[in-house]
This record gives sequence, structure tokens and C-alpha cells, in this order.
Amino acid sequence: MSKKVSITLDDDILDFVDQLTSNRSSFINDILWQEKRRIFMKELEDAYKDQADDPEFQEEVSVWEITVGDGLNA
Repeated sequence: MSKKVSITLDDDILDFVDQLTSNRSSFINDILWQEKRRIFMKELEDAYKDQADDPEFQEEVSVWEITVGDGLNA
């Protein structure tokens, strides 16, 4: 779903956008999607780091890692 919005851009920024594309909306959407993905990936990276530094979580993971191979033929 898309919504039409009105935004204000500095003249220099609008000139820059117009030099790069003929479709302003698509260009701005692409940039914002990239930024959204960058922020998500940073948050995901931080969450993995927090997990790696959490001794209780690491203990729980080690218990499950031991049970993963139970009953399987080598």
C-alpha cells in the first residue's frame, strides 16, 4: 500500500535527486528502504552480540546443542 504525502526538500537536495532520476518517489522510496534495512541489520547484529554476551543464554544453548545429536547415528 502506498500513501501520497507532501514533503519539503532543500533546493540543492531536489536538484540532486532530479539529476539522478526522473522518478522522485521511487528514488526516495529506495533510499528509505535501504536505510530501514540498514537499521534492522544493525539491531539484529546488536541482538546477536547481546546473546553472545549473555551467560544464561549460552548455558541454555549448550544444553540444547548436546541433545541435538542424541539418538542419531554418526
